[in-house]
Amino acid sequence: MSLADRVRAEQIAVLYRNTPLVVAGSGVTALILCALLCYRGHLSYTTAGAWIAVMLVSTVIRLLLWRGYARATPSVGDRRRWAHWFSVGSGVNGLTWGLGSLWLFAPARFEDNLLILFVLGAMGLAALYSLGSYLPAFLAFYTPCVIPPLIWVGLQGDPSYGGIPVFGAVYLVFIFLFARRMNATLVESLRLRFENLDLVNELREQRDLAYQANLAKSRFLASASHDLRQPMHALSLFVGALRARKMDDQARKMVDHIDDSIQSMNGLFTSLLDISRLDAGIVQPQLETFPIDLLLARLLHEFAPEAAEKGLVLRLHRCSLSVTCDPILLERVLRNLVANAVRYTSRGRIVIGCRRGERLRIEVWDMGPGIADEHREVIFQEFYQIENPERDRNKGLGLGLAIVKRLAALLDAPLTLRSHPGKGSCFSVSVTRAQNAITVRTLDVEPRPGTLAPRLVLVVDDEIAIQTAMTTLLQSWGLSVIAAGSGAEMLERTADCTVRPSLIICDYRLRDEEHGTDVIERLQAEYNEDIPGVLITGDTAPDRLREAQESGFLLLHKPVSDAKLRAAIDRVFAASDDEPVIAAPPDSARPIPSAALHLPLASD
Repeated sequence: MSLADRVRAEQIAVLYRNTPLVVAGSGVTALILCALLCYRGHLSYTTAGAWIAVMLVSTVIRLLLWRGYARATPSVGDRRRWAHWFSVGSGVNGLTWGLGSLWLFAPARFEDNLLILFVLGAMGLAALYSLGSYLPAFLAFYTPCVIPPLIWVGLQGDPSYGGIPVFGAVYLVFIFLFARRMNATLVESLRLRFENLDLVNELREQRDLAYQANLAKSRFLASASHDLRQPMHALSLFVGALRARKMDDQARKMVDHIDDSIQSMNGLFTSLLDISRLDAGIVQPQLETFPIDLLLARLLHEFAPEAAEKGLVLRLHRCSLSVTCDPILLERVLRNLVANAVRYTSRGRIVIGCRRGERLRIEVWDMGPGIADEHREVIFQEFYQIENPERDRNKGLGLGLAIVKRLAALLDAPLTLRSHPGKGSCFSVSVTRAQNAITVRTLDVEPRPGTLAPRLVLVVDDEIAIQTAMTTLLQSWGLSVIAAGSGAEMLERTADCTVRPSLIICDYRLRDEEHGTDVIERLQAEYNEDIPGVLITGDTAPDRLREAQESGFLLLHKPVSDAKLRAAIDRVFAASDDEPVIAAPPDSARPIPSAALHLPLASD
């Protein structure tokens, strides 16, 4: 349907919405006029009653028309017919006033006749606002309402009326012109309104399409990330097991190269995971008060060798103040900023420092290429890089600043950027100042040397390669292992085992829609003990991350390095009251044959 049809339909709808007010105004005006004329002796009650009766019939017809329109709720295309009927009703009402005034006029009563003419003129102004939305209806009403009285006055030949007919004609012309202008203004406003509505609807559709596209992208990334994490997780465990074996220098160097490639892929997975966790809302700041200088000094120590290799000077301006913030999340923000400064600066120096104020502003200055104005917003989007069309992974992944922006918002630490192209940039975050400092909490992720005290660990994963890798690695640490592909299979394998498990390591999503939380709880119920559990997941979808986080079990994300796995096991055993077991588990705990590694991998 065209825009003009929609505008006309709305004009007609306005007419019918105004009908009760128009009818009431016309009827009340007629009653008051008749009452005044009867009071002044100008009009008999019989004549007044007859005219009011005719007016009442006209009013009833218009109200019935209004009621029919309200019940019919006509379509946009059908409203033209209702507009024609409304114009006919308006014409009948106008004739009632125009011809009725001839009935009310008395040649010898100039003052009363002048009152009638004044009322008719005022009716035009009222009709201008009530009927002006549709010009044919206004003309149908006011033309027969005014022209007959003006003709009557002109034919009287009474000098008392003077130039009233001429004045009335001029008034009629101007009110018609004003009605036309007012109608055009209303039509234009309606046209703009519908155009705006169309734009809003189009924007809403585009927003919905963009939202669906973003969901599809997120699902694709989550699926691809999950499927890639599975073999990477197994590979990481195998590398950890290889490091525990004796080998010559050349073989160890090859293992180091393999580990470097794994860590590179793990960097991408970790960044994707960070984005998903932040989007899922499962990352909550743990506020602590600590001296900021300790955190900055650690960053200086970490990046100074890399900066020196590039011929850069990395300088830290010491700060004696303390802040209240999450030290781990804040360190992640600053590490990204310093890493970017080192990566994109080719000469000169990089300065890390603080500025005091109501809040402490931590700044990272570099002498890199700078950032042009048109890039200052988009650089915080995922996978956006200014000068990396070849997608060289040595230049980063384009996720660091996206994570920084989300973390800064989560920490309520405003992030600002100042940059001069060709001279350098300054990124800064503002954090809350504090008076007292405590030591920053740290997490040791380096594997502890030596073997663990003998304990039984249950491993549930539907990937044969991961079962093999996990069993090999855990046994190299002195642990006994029973591995299975599902909860039911684990119950079968442990049916004859008299040793109580000290730990259950389970994949979060198994075959046949079985969840790791259910498996751990089922095994806990089987042993009637609260056996510690560790969930390992390759999912990055926000809803699945939230479900896993809410389970209450320790959560690790694939690929899990041997260092992180060892740190997690050490932490669980340190918090557990279990005594090391002496007896060996049944035969089901023996390592899976290496031939199993050649079986096809299934995604969980």
